Amino acid sequence: MNRKVTKAIFPVAGLGTRFLPATKSVPKEIMTLVDRPLIQYAIDEARAAGIKEFIFVTSRGKGALEDYFDHAPILEQELRKKGKDDLLAILKNTNMDSGEIAYIRQHRALGLGHAVWCARRLLGPKEPFAVILPDDVIAAEKPCLQQMMEAHAELGGSMVAAMEVPQDKASSYGVLDFDGEQGSAVSVKGMVEKPPAGEEPSNLAVIGRYILSPDVMRNLNKKKAGSGGEIQLTDAIADEIAEGRNVYGYKFEGQRFDCGSKAGFLQATISFGLSRPELRDDLQEFLDGLSSMRAAAQ
Repeated sequence: MNRKVTKAIFPVAGLGTRFLPATKSVPKEIMTLVDRPLIQYAIDEARAAGIKEFIFVTSRGKGALEDYFDHAPILEQELRKKGKDDLLAILKNTNMDSGEIAYIRQHRALGLGHAVWCARRLLGPKEPFAVILPDDVIAAEKPCLQQMMEAHAELGGSMVAAMEVPQDKASSYGVLDFDGEQGSAVSVKGMVEKPPAGEEPSNLAVIGRYILSPDVMRNLNKKKAGSGGEIQLTDAIADEIAEGRNVYGYKFEGQRFDCGSKAGFLQATISFGLSRPELRDDLQEFLDGLSSMRAAAQ
């Protein structure tokens, strides 16, 4: 029986420069998608998958992120006094109990693999763990990490979320070389981080959800520099394949939004807004009006 995964690492040390000037004072991870910050979507997904301990790899200037998960006694008291139980229930989901959450500093930006490695002392030597990149927001009936957990319980090894991307975009991702399929999972025989255009082994790209064996952390201990001179998580997972251990790509059901880009963030805002019954009609009417104005202008 494969050991249950109960800890997740959230690499959130990035500066969010693509969203300047907003991110001059506001961590990108608490920028709001409709009415919830990006990080809340990641936390909700992790909780649905059975994660009990949350490890944040941060950097200077992320204090607002830490405050977000703290209790707000004065606000809660005011809402309670006014009988706003619905808002109190919403706030409850943003609170973390003592001991559930830990913060580790990444002092130098040396890559995703390095960020994950920074959390090594909070994991047991034989403990598998999850990694969630909050920039990747995935809308799915069953949360993506939960889908992966169910597959991992059967298959074990290490597992990465994967989706097909246009061939001309593949060089922007970590790309899988794979063979046999087992349901939604594929057996990975190679991984390449941002391969040169035209040299991609497939168009199946790695997306920001991982379930990793403790051996991956040991591979990261080598601090081997890869693409861009950074310590790449993809390389540490590829070492697993080279050493004969199982790695799977999981083709999840759902729609992924790249909220690390402005276009992706806007697309997610519209999509999530339209999924909300109380917002749908007004937003759709506005979008229809824009389309009509554009058509008339042409």
